[in-house]
Amino acid sequence: MKVLMINVVCGIRSTGRICTDLATALEAQGHEVKIAYGREHVPEQFQKYAIRIGTDFDVMLHGGKARLLDADGLGSKHATRKFIKWIEEYDPDIIHLHNLHGYYINVPMLFEYIIRHRKKVIWTLHDCWCFTGHSGTCDQVGCEKWILGCEKCPLSKGYPASFVDRSKQNYNWKKKMFTSVNDLVIVTPSKWLSGLVKKSFLKDKKVLVIPNGIDIKQFHPLENDFRAVHQIADKIMILGCASAWGKSKGLNDFILLAKKLDERFQIVLVGLTKEQIAMMPSSIICIERTQSVKELAQIYSTADLFVNLTYADNYPTVNLEALSCGTPVLTYKTGGCDECLNQDNGISFRRGDLEGVEKFLLNEYQRGMFTVENSINKSLLDKDISVNKYTEIYEKICMPGDVYSSVAAHSREIAHHVGVDGIDDVGDMDRDVVGGNAFDGGGYGDIGEGRIF
Repeated sequence: MKVLMINVVCGIRSTGRICTDLATALEAQGHEVKIAYGREHVPEQFQKYAIRIGTDFDVMLHGGKARLLDADGLGSKHATRKFIKWIEEYDPDIIHLHNLHGYYINVPMLFEYIIRHRKKVIWTLHDCWCFTGHSGTCDQVGCEKWILGCEKCPLSKGYPASFVDRSKQNYNWKKKMFTSVNDLVIVTPSKWLSGLVKKSFLKDKKVLVIPNGIDIKQFHPLENDFRAVHQIADKIMILGCASAWGKSKGLNDFILLAKKLDERFQIVLVGLTKEQIAMMPSSIICIERTQSVKELAQIYSTADLFVNLTYADNYPTVNLEALSCGTPVLTYKTGGCDECLNQDNGISFRRGDLEGVEKFLLNEYQRGMFTVENSINKSLLDKDISVNKYTEIYEKICMPGDVYSSVAAHSREIAHHVGVDGIDDVGDMDRDVVGGNAFDGGGYGDIGEGRIF
């Protein structure tokens, strides 16, 4: 079997590592795999899979067109034409799409090829971009125009930022293209995103839920001297982590929270840029983004509570990583953020309810009130589980009934062991399923990947 994956990056960030995890597993099973990507570097060990679409200059031109004309996905014609010629020679049995936004591929040209050649397609959604007229994070402002048809986008100035609003036209071409693919299976990492898909123009397509997983061999409790180094031995350590900090990831909320908490607490934020660190209050311990999984696991391990105040997310793997390292999670009920939680391993609050978070920490939180180690079966967080579910879909894509029943059974197993309310209440069993990358934040498919301005 020949598989072609298409994603904005390869081997880096959460979506890029999901692709290479799958490629490694498929290759071990004797299959042939290539990953077409649009930008940034590819780690040396994954170069054998990588096929670059276009150049950095192509990305810049596409990004400029998107900024001026609200045309993300409509540039890179020359690069895409050349890429399609390569696809025709490679002739994959399955095309597995991931993030198509990010200024690197002409989406209509790609789908014209897929439709013309009747290719079998799996599309893993990491945000809402494919069924809206512009934004991948429409839920952060409660916008549901996409259910009937987009126009006057309230997030036109957000990624992919544009000076004009062509959300109505974008919505129309996406609907026409994406609904025209007959052999299309959509995969979402969360039940929440699956629910949105079922309200969109893609509602008649097959939808499976396969949560992202993590490397439990690397993310586990580790002894370290972090507290001693930073002189916070007796403090209640509140940890936040993101690959691209900003307002949507809750940075402003952490700054406000730091002003409200008393001397018992110490906030630590990981993943900040040098510029952000220079502007942060001295009361917060700030750490730049680390490429060391071991270092990150050590920081997770020493924290008392992992706090995720994101306003735009899907199924953030940072929550899973914290749990796997024995650290309970406090999160906003954003997207599928709380789908991995139960009463023993964490707590969730309405998105933006910083006052509720503050009151809980100051008046109710006590060390030991959560028992993470006893409340979750870490094997169900393992990335190999999600990889296995994808390979099942690849192998049985012509026999979807077998795939759905198999993965649905796995959803019930997760519900039993993890305690996710309602995860096995899948409604139409032939369209809603579950199965389990990470370290740099995951969620929403690395929203920052597309930024070039």
